[in-house]
Amino acid sequence: MKFSRADRSRLAEWWFTVDHALIFAILLLVGAGVVLSLAASPAVALKKGFAAYHFVERHVVFSAAGVVIMLAVSLFGPGAIRRLSLLVLAASLVGLVAVYFVGDEINGARRWLSIQGHSLQPSEFAKPAFVVVSAWLLAEARRRPDMPALPIAIVLLGAMVALLVVQPDIGQTFLVTLVWIAMLFVSGLAATGAVILAAIGGAGLFAAYIYFPHVSSRIDRFFSPQTGDFSQGDRAIRSFVEGGFLGRGPGEGTIKTALPDAHTDYIFAVVAEEYGALACFAVLALFTFIVVRALRHAETEPDPATRLGIVGLALIFGLQALINMGVNVGLLPAKGMTLPFLSAGGSSILAISLTLGMLLALTRRRPDADRLRKPPLMPKLPSLAATSEPRS
Repeated sequence: MKFSRADRSRLAEWWFTVDHALIFAILLLVGAGVVLSLAASPAVALKKGFAAYHFVERHVVFSAAGVVIMLAVSLFGPGAIRRLSLLVLAASLVGLVAVYFVGDEINGARRWLSIQGHSLQPSEFAKPAFVVVSAWLLAEARRRPDMPALPIAIVLLGAMVALLVVQPDIGQTFLVTLVWIAMLFVSGLAATGAVILAAIGGAGLFAAYIYFPHVSSRIDRFFSPQTGDFSQGDRAIRSFVEGGFLGRGPGEGTIKTALPDAHTDYIFAVVAEEYGALACFAVLALFTFIVVRALRHAETEPDPATRLGIVGLALIFGLQALINMGVNVGLLPAKGMTLPFLSAGGSSILAISLTLGMLLALTRRRPDADRLRKPPLMPKLPSLAATSEPRS
């Protein structure tokens, strides 16, 4: 793609201001997801009674749609991103309420709405919108102490947490709360408040362990694994042993045939067995590059709301990937959280695309008013009175 510097079209402006390295890394991740779906999905599709490439075809369609959404959203300015986030957040909150009443129950949880035969998970779309809106509220709380922005942000967090807990979705609740606390800390507001909220979050996790049997079961199994355990987590860990450094080769893995979620939550284990630990390190490096690159932009961003938005979006993306990979390697208890762009799933891919589209939009280079101040045409000369010799 080539544009002239004299071209003043919106597309040309986008091309000269967007982070090309960030786009390339994201597209590389999307391509890797399509390739890995060919390795992990056919065995699961056949086991579920679908055609061999059923999940592969869905992954390609949603990935293509996701790239279109990401690039379209990246054309927006910061103000438009905030307005879009308000609309998406409002619609997502309505969806989260609807899930409680008419959502499909799968494995004891109500997280999905069925729309013309397709499943939609509102919480996935709520996350990036919640982050951007919270970033603006926290920035306003710092800029205008007379505005009740911080109480509104806290109420918004409480509403999100409540709607996620009743599903129940403890993993997403933990992720959203952690990112919100991180943004509160970065915003420069009272650090003691962040510590207090972190303590409340810890108490909430303990309450989840007490009151949710599936949470206590997973945590107990994590800390006290049984000998000969054939759970998905145990099989995922074995895939790293089987794959070694270089893997068994594309299509040669066997663990995926025993993992019902090999194409979603445990795609990283399939990478380990078929492509080896080196491929896993490459995937980890790609995620790390995207997050660190975004945080470098946040470091130099003068606008507080935009800076906090970049931090929040980068963390929601990076921590989700880190949690998924941590579960796969046995460092964290089992949690149904997808690996961005690599795991199959329509809502997940489209929501991650929206997240990164917002991230690309906020990290675009924008002129700073202070830097654009023109120097005077003539240097300022010292006054005659200042240069004249004092009289004796």
